[in-house]
Amino acid sequence: MNQARSERGPDFYAWCDEADRFDAFAAALSALVYPGGLCDVSLSTPGSSEHLWRSRVPLDEVIAATRPAFKARSQICVDFGTKWRWLARYGLSLDCYGEEHERRWASGPLRIHTYEWKGLYPYCLEIAIGNDARSVEAEAAMISMQFEQDMEDILLGLCAPDARPRVTTGSCAAVSSWPAPVEACATYHADAASIARDLALSWLHIHDGDIVKRAAGLSMDALHARVEAAPRGARVGVASTVERVDEHDDLDRDASRSRAERPTRPDAIRRVPRARLVGDEDLTREQVLAALSMPPATLVGALEASAVPDEAWRAVEPRARELVQEIIEEPREGEASYEVQVATGRHVRFIERHSPYYVRRLPNGGLLLATHPFRTLWPLWSDALFVLGLMS
Repeated sequence: MNQARSERGPDFYAWCDEADRFDAFAAALSALVYPGGLCDVSLSTPGSSEHLWRSRVPLDEVIAATRPAFKARSQICVDFGTKWRWLARYGLSLDCYGEEHERRWASGPLRIHTYEWKGLYPYCLEIAIGNDARSVEAEAAMISMQFEQDMEDILLGLCAPDARPRVTTGSCAAVSSWPAPVEACATYHADAASIARDLALSWLHIHDGDIVKRAAGLSMDALHARVEAAPRGARVGVASTVERVDEHDDLDRDASRSRAERPTRPDAIRRVPRARLVGDEDLTREQVLAALSMPPATLVGALEASAVPDEAWRAVEPRARELVQEIIEEPREGEASYEVQVATGRHVRFIERHSPYYVRRLPNGGLLLATHPFRTLWPLWSDALFVLGLMS
């Protein structure tokens, strides 16, 4: 498995207004904490001597203790267990930042982070001896389906734990910061009509250097105006693989310290368009403006039409679903089994090349785009733009 991925798991981000911030934090925590589970919580406020730290306390006590102490400059961090398919529970950490703290350190309002891939992506599985001959592709598809569903559950637990629309947009990515949405592995939108935000935010990040954590709260009109302000014919390079996204992330950190590229405003990471890397694909100003101007239903329809599993995935999906039932849903106690390595290069490559895309219309009127964290959303967006006749 890629070394960068073996060290840490995906991160989840959400944008919400100041007035909704603590309520969004409390609702997400309530949705995600393992039933009856205990939490470790810390709250600090820069410039203040007040500091709260409690270990192994129930959910109600966490919320009751932090609500009155949370200020505009505060930071809350809660470590807790959540439901998981591979294990009885798995540890996550939920951070909430007050508006002043977020503005000063560009931390984003809400963030969930994981500590490693182990547990999220199993390295070994027990498979019954009586099973059919092994299929690496079916094993990889089975792991992909379960992992992607877990990722969706966490992102929706963060962004849409109930019917109240506190969170405007959110994202999940296997890199260390909130990337351009088209380079993430999942995005959430409280209003399906604002799905073009993914393209506009991506343009602002790649072309203008905006930090996505800061720009995520801009209105659609403001995003349209910012894209329109770019020179006619301007284009940027979009990373189509997670490795390239990670490489761009490293280069952006270098740019923030470079005399020639470092930003002149606090909501940016650089002041020049991002350098292209080998393999990056074109996204133009005109494509983004066209997507922003078209009826949202047309754009969503093109995304749905593009989210079609390829032939390699369809060929192994039935066997993968059988493995889900045999290993996860209805395992037989006492049945002879053997241990199978499922984190080989062949497994990972199959996931990277063939894991499908999902476009989910949500009961609350929102929309979720998702794939496995080993992929990015750009191929889905690229195909949708082609369906709309916007790709040259």
